[in-house]
Amino acid sequence: MSTTAIAETPTTTKDFETKLDRLAEVAIKSGLDLAPGQQLVMTASVEALALVRRITEHAYRAGASLVTTLFTDDESTLVRYRYGHDATFDTAAAWLYEGMAAAYKSGAARLAITSANPSLLSKEDPEKVSRANRSMSKAYRPALELITRHEINWTIVSAATPVWAAAVFPELPADKALKKLWDAIFAASRADVEDPVAAWKKHDAGLHASADRMNAKRYAALHFKGPGTDLKVGLADGHLWLGGGTRAGNGRYCIPNMPTEEVFTTPHKDRVEGTVTSTKPLSHQGTLIEGIRVRFEGGRVVEAHAAQGEVVLQRMIETDEGARRLGEVSLVPNSSPIAASGMLFLNTLFDENAACHIALGQAYSSCLEGGDKLTPEELAARGANDSLIHVDWMIGSGKVDVDGISASGGTEPVMRGGEWV
Repeated sequence: MSTTAIAETPTTTKDFETKLDRLAEVAIKSGLDLAPGQQLVMTASVEALALVRRITEHAYRAGASLVTTLFTDDESTLVRYRYGHDATFDTAAAWLYEGMAAAYKSGAARLAITSANPSLLSKEDPEKVSRANRSMSKAYRPALELITRHEINWTIVSAATPVWAAAVFPELPADKALKKLWDAIFAASRADVEDPVAAWKKHDAGLHASADRMNAKRYAALHFKGPGTDLKVGLADGHLWLGGGTRAGNGRYCIPNMPTEEVFTTPHKDRVEGTVTSTKPLSHQGTLIEGIRVRFEGGRVVEAHAAQGEVVLQRMIETDEGARRLGEVSLVPNSSPIAASGMLFLNTLFDENAACHIALGQAYSSCLEGGDKLTPEELAARGANDSLIHVDWMIGSGKVDVDGISASGGTEPVMRGGEWV
């Protein structure tokens, strides 16, 4: 099937339509907590049109004053790489991102539907991909800062597409692969239960309880140990563990990622030492990066390799100085529903919720006590990293243990075999 085909539905059954509607409902009610009179800015692939329409309906039913959707198209993206002049890859639509930032500053909510082809740009020139990504990151920075500081309510959900489904289930016929991916998305997003809003409320409470337990410990660092991994991650001064939903600066209670199974915090950008090996492939900007092996000294990546996609990995960490340092560390039990499914989604929104992970790049100021009120200089003094990128990749599995290290140097088990102790 052509990648230009719009994947409206893998089936026309009432069951599918019901679950699609529930996914749209929880995106607006649980993910965004959209306020009456609030505008919504949504981004999506043209292949996600069916879900876009359902979300738009639920947004207006919730009282949205205006829904604006910005569509992308994989085929159009490829055309740029095949025919665009070399000099143009340092160009980004700054006017568009300035407009998005202006919308958020005026009170609009943000919703992204992810459905990317995990290998879209795998055959394109890595240098051009890197330049285009860097230009986009710079232009998007004003809008991204409002998101990472949680000044607005925002969330991310997913829509299955034929190309993504074929990558996840290459052994299945196209229609069966698409249905199976949709079913997995519905299950992970809790859209397959009678009352998904209530299910999300219960799940959110559980994640907050896990975060509260970690906050009570006040560890100074975490120590990850497993095959190819011996990594100590110092935690930022005055760090906070978060999980599930958060109260945005505009007062709305949103759940930024749907699904989410993690509790996470801000590492200290200068206190990361050791080696770490990825446990799942990373799909980054249309390229699969597999077998990542990284060594840190003084918080900085000093050596980085990958079995596949190494050139893209190197270009990514060369984005700026902060791209070589950590902005997030997250704990996810190996028994999470997404991990238990045994599926590799080839999509970070899902795969990061199947394993403990770290993120290179920008830190979340909300993971620091009073962080949303701190200046950039004060955030840096606490250890929060600053970068144009924020890229999560998975380092946990059933073979990885995690210890907590106290300020006095004492250690105690936090996870064994990928599970909470």
